[in-house]
Amino acid sequence: MKPPASTFSKAPVKFRMPTADNLVPIRLDIEIDGQRFKDAFTWNPSDPDSEVAVFAKRTVKDLKLPPAFITQIASSIQSQLAEFRSFEGQDMYTGEKIVPIKLDLRVNHTLIKDQFLWDLNNFESDPEEFARTFCRDLGIEDPEVGPAVAFAIREQLFEVATQSVASARESRLSKKGRRGFEYVPASKAGGAVLDLVKLFGHKSSVVRKRKEWEVYEPIVDHLSNEEVDALEAREERNFR
Repeated sequence: MKPPASTFSKAPVKFRMPTADNLVPIRLDIEIDGQRFKDAFTWNPSDPDSEVAVFAKRTVKDLKLPPAFITQIASSIQSQLAEFRSFEGQDMYTGEKIVPIKLDLRVNHTLIKDQFLWDLNNFESDPEEFARTFCRDLGIEDPEVGPAVAFAIREQLFEVATQSVASARESRLSKKGRRGFEYVPASKAGGAVLDLVKLFGHKSSVVRKRKEWEVYEPIVDHLSNEEVDALEAREERNFR
């Protein structure tokens, strides 16, 4: 997959996810009376809040969870949406930067480790399409892996986007009182970003470069039932 080349700008843009679809990554991990519910999905922040309660009730009904989960699921979703919306309308910097994305996740019997560079300035990028290509290229057949990869990417992009808001705020405060405006990239303001122009020139791609294959080589392992049971038991102990 090769997204369109970005148009770099030193001017800040208003906060949003640096992807084609402005979706909020929502992660749920709720335990009530010894019963645990975990899920991860995306949510359109423009949807009416009434949809949250409808979703929570439908989820509890479909999965036959205790009614007490309805309030907890709705509250967790609302809290994460509120955090996302608290950044809306604020400036963030995206130009001339890429960010390292790291994958380290297990989905059913598939264990994935990988790292690659993502253009933060490409607002046409599509994590879901990238994930589909990723799974196809690596011969991953489990249909649950693709959505998990896309979600992991979106979670990290959301974190970087919020860091870019903080960077823009710090730059604005540091330059207050001076004439004009001098751009301070987030890499100099504490954000975990890299200068895209120095690495790749004025064209960028999510796809790893051939010369970087040895450094950014994906690792995919298929686990046995015994290995999955051991990992799940360890995860449960760590959770408690």
